[in-house]
Amino acid sequence: MADEIRSLDGLKDAVAGADAAVAPTPEAPENASLANNEAAPVYEQKRDELGRSYATGKRKDAVARVWVKPGTGKITVNGREVEKYFARPVLRMVINQPFTVAGVAGEFDVMCTVKGGGLSGQAGAVRHGISKALSHYDPAMRPALKKAGFITRDPRVVERKKYGKAKARRSFQFSKR
Repeated sequence: MADEIRSLDGLKDAVAGADAAVAPTPEAPENASLANNEAAPVYEQKRDELGRSYATGKRKDAVARVWVKPGTGKITVNGREVEKYFARPVLRMVINQPFTVAGVAGEFDVMCTVKGGGLSGQAGAVRHGISKALSHYDPAMRPALKKAGFITRDPRVVERKKYGKAKARRSFQFSKR
């Protein structure tokens, strides 16, 4: 059986001994202190033969397939200019957020196809796809995009309708008589 610790001093000594056992040595790398000696994930560049990076972005019911390559900042959605496809300035701002966070505004051309959902969901899907494609193109951009929350898929979706209800939660109007 393990030794019992009966005082705070004994606990302090036990913790100090455990820290010394997993402390990195000069010969060992810094990530040796991770549990089970697992190394931190190393992200590599993922580009095709044309120098593009591909990613899939999702939001609500919308799915966007996004290709990113170096260029002048031209964004094409379903074969149309982004100004024509997303007429509202708020949606265009949402799409351009990953570039401003990563500090590469106007340096990449984007070609994407998007299906499903409404315009708001499609804009969120394109943003998610652009963020993932940028992190595939240059893994150094990943920490900034991850901190801003653009790499993570937004899990919020429409709640389903329940039986006995008018909508997901709305009840039918109550009648006294």
